[in-house]
Amino acid sequence: MINPKIIEYIFSSASIQRWNDYPRMVDLVELDKQAHKFIIAYFIAKLEDDINFTHLIEAGIFEFLRRVVVTDIRPDVFRKALQQKSKEINTWVVGKLKSSIENIENGNFLQKFEEFLNDPNMYKKERFILKAASYLSTKWEFSIVYQTSQFLSDIEEVKKAVDAEIEDYYELIGVRKIALNKKLAKIVDLSGRLRFQKRWAQTPRIPETSVLGHMLTVALFSYFYSLEVKACDKRLQNNFFTALFHDLPEALTRDIISPVKYSVDELSEIIAEYEVAKIEDDILPNVPINIQEEFSYILGISKGIKEEFANKVKIDGNITEVDDINKYNLDKYEAIDGLALKQCDKLSAFVEASLSISHGIKSKELISGKKEILKGLKEINGVDFKQIALDIDNEFGSNGQIQTTLDFEKSFIF
Repeated sequence: MINPKIIEYIFSSASIQRWNDYPRMVDLVELDKQAHKFIIAYFIAKLEDDINFTHLIEAGIFEFLRRVVVTDIRPDVFRKALQQKSKEINTWVVGKLKSSIENIENGNFLQKFEEFLNDPNMYKKERFILKAASYLSTKWEFSIVYQTSQFLSDIEEVKKAVDAEIEDYYELIGVRKIALNKKLAKIVDLSGRLRFQKRWAQTPRIPETSVLGHMLTVALFSYFYSLEVKACDKRLQNNFFTALFHDLPEALTRDIISPVKYSVDELSEIIAEYEVAKIEDDILPNVPINIQEEFSYILGISKGIKEEFANKVKIDGNITEVDDINKYNLDKYEAIDGLALKQCDKLSAFVEASLSISHGIKSKELISGKKEILKGLKEINGVDFKQIALDIDNEFGSNGQIQTTLDFEKSFIF
């Protein structure tokens, strides 16, 4: 499904600092930016016609992987380099990632990745939506940077350029709604704030990951899982976006760690009821009315109960939990592999702990947490999540040895 090397690339984005040539009141990292971009792109795309959401997901993943390889090159410098040396840069990017992705989907993923990099017309409208979403996410970050940079001589020029760029995307309905500070802008703000909530808050970690970044890593794992089980398009899309939004309510309730949540009888039920109330009062009213029902479904809301980690399908418009999700692998059933998504969620937490331990941070919370997570990992639909975790552990050297480092030397000269 997915190997430790590509997982390491994904999590390396949590260490790539953004706006690092400006003073910032908080760390802004690439993983969070990419997560925010995907969230914004979802809502923009839902307000447009003829969007292929599988293409949107794939294009976003391809752009993310390329960004991870080029690390912290400034976007304006990177765009200039692409204009003059796109073929050479793309060949270099593929060379860096090939060994990590060549076995995914029997080589089809690598083939599509190469085609995407070399054909700017592939997924053209989906690319444009992602570009708009990337801009809006960057603009949201800049509103933070601006507060601490007003003494710098060039900051007003940067602000002027950032503000002006929005006109490039006005043809998109969602962009106009966000720019006019309509209800949708509140969802952008709400999701963006999840970058301030750090995971495993009771222990130091390297790299730190936020709730926002965690949502994307789970979504990425769900995508690769969906490829492995040959999920139909709608099932793949539902898995990805259910994972992407699974912790959105924590923007309102904060991240409550499992030992606390389950330490008091019925506390988890009380928290779940409160989450549903906050979703219905503060989230759904700000979602475009034409997608509220669909958005409730991927958030896991049904009959006043929130359960995003159950296998679900729609039969004659009714939401039904099922045991064997593979019997419903047709778009009309709108299947969600909830049990597998729970494993993706656990696997992401395992990687967070394993990476930190490999960097020498051996707090009791990380060590015990990692052991408990491993106990809960299992095989779903032929995908052995426990074995993936063990492979990760072996690759990272989480017994305290030095983590296998990524080969990021800049052998390519622009």
